[in-house]
Amino acid sequence: MSSSLLAAGRDGLGDAPVASLYLLDRVRNVLAWDGHSAVLGERGVVKDIAYVAIGVVPLRVARVGRRNEDLPEGSLARRVGRARGSARPSSTGAVYQWDPDSTYIQEPPFFENFGMSAGTIGDITGARALAIFGDSITTDHISPAGSIKATSPAGLYLQEHGVTVSDFNSYGSRRGNDRVMTRGTFANVRIKNLLVPGTEGGVTKFQPSGEQMSIYDAAMKYQATGTPQIILAGQEYGTGSSRDWAAKGTQLLGVKVVVTQSFERIHRSNLVGMGVLPCQFKDGVSAQTLKLDGAETFDLVGLGANPKPRQDVTLVIHRASGQTENVPVTLRIDTPIEVEYYRHGGILPYVLRQLVA
Repeated sequence: MSSSLLAAGRDGLGDAPVASLYLLDRVRNVLAWDGHSAVLGERGVVKDIAYVAIGVVPLRVARVGRRNEDLPEGSLARRVGRARGSARPSSTGAVYQWDPDSTYIQEPPFFENFGMSAGTIGDITGARALAIFGDSITTDHISPAGSIKATSPAGLYLQEHGVTVSDFNSYGSRRGNDRVMTRGTFANVRIKNLLVPGTEGGVTKFQPSGEQMSIYDAAMKYQATGTPQIILAGQEYGTGSSRDWAAKGTQLLGVKVVVTQSFERIHRSNLVGMGVLPCQFKDGVSAQTLKLDGAETFDLVGLGANPKPRQDVTLVIHRASGQTENVPVTLRIDTPIEVEYYRHGGILPYVLRQLVA
């Protein structure tokens, strides 16, 4: 999409109608909803024009020969023609120049500290429960696409970067900015974390203090102390649309293991693809039957250096009382290639190493 078109929108992104017009113009069709001839093309000369009254008049295409200055002032088509002719600086060269001030697009961190050597697989020890969820947690619960709450971590981040509440837009529109999307992970206003009974929204208890805070803030504090995190949930975890940020955000929070009673198949695969280990309780076992309250620490042992798809591993629960319980779970790495994805830290570094080698 050209930089001149992008100038039509805030923060470097055009709005959806303008972007749609531009894309249609690229295939020599122009969408005009104002009942007049819309003009797009080089130097304002009309190419193919489409007349549309949205939801009322069927689409028809004609060829005409008017210029932008002939259009009604304020019409959407004239806005686009003006946007295409405006000048806006843009990056040049073979490598994209990231704008550090953009709140829509930032360089993703998935290749930070990238090296050519794959990682090693081993036990995970000393993990804390970031959240415990019930059944049917959807990808929208995990990574919402809707509005951003002003008091949420993502909302506070945007305000700190000069974005007013009226210009927040949505999580879906800011999915190019990992800073927003990581803060939005598990931030759905209707999600219920069983570690904090009676509440809704992305809140948890940070351990060992028991302090209540946002899931994002707790995750950052765990990361700062090098503490791995675990998510525990019930049936059909990750159901709904196959939203990639549900796995990306989970990984960026520092979650190493997700243990559930069952997974939606695509989300399970996406977790492996982001280097997060999915495991499944045996029938009849759940976080509720184990009477977990968040004060525990967890080890996942028995992986070995070369785990086999769907092998059994052991979830070791260290309770605050000093008692220890060993719970067998099934490793939900389902195929040999997924073992390799996990070894490499996810599918992205795996593919990049294959390309560079």
